[in-house]
Amino acid sequence: MANAAASHRRTNQAVGHKHVDIRRNDTVKVIGGRDKGKQGRVLRVLPDEGRVLVEHVMMSKKHVRPNPQRNIKGGIAPQESPISISSIMLVCASCGPVRVGHEMRGDRKVRVCKKCGTTLEK
Repeated sequence: MANAAASHRRTNQAVGHKHVDIRRNDTVKVIGGRDKGKQGRVLRVLPDEGRVLVEHVMMSKKHVRPNPQRNIKGGIAPQESPISISSIMLVCASCGPVRVGHEMRGDRKVRVCKKCGTTLEK
C-alpha cells in the first residue's frame, strides 16, 4: 500500500515545455494574472520552466547594493519576473492576439497566424 501511495505523489518540479512557440523579441499580450491586458516584448524565454520574461510585465522590486567598481547605484530597482507561457498570447500585427499555427513555406517550417494566415516571422 505504501508503494502505491508513493507513486501518486506530486513533485515540486515544473513540467518542462519541450516546444515553445514564443521567441525572443515577439510582441505578446497577457491574458491572465495581475497584469492582464498588458502588451510587451519578450526579453527571455525559459522553456525548461515554461516561463518567459516580458518587458514591463510582472514587475517586482529588487534591493540593490551599491557597487562603485561597476558604477551601480544602490537602492530599490524594479525588475521583471518570469510569467507563465500559458498566461500570454502572441500578437499578430494585423489581427491582435492569436493562436499560433505551423506551415511549410518552401523548405522551412514557419509560424503562422490562425486568424489571417500571415507568417509571424520577422
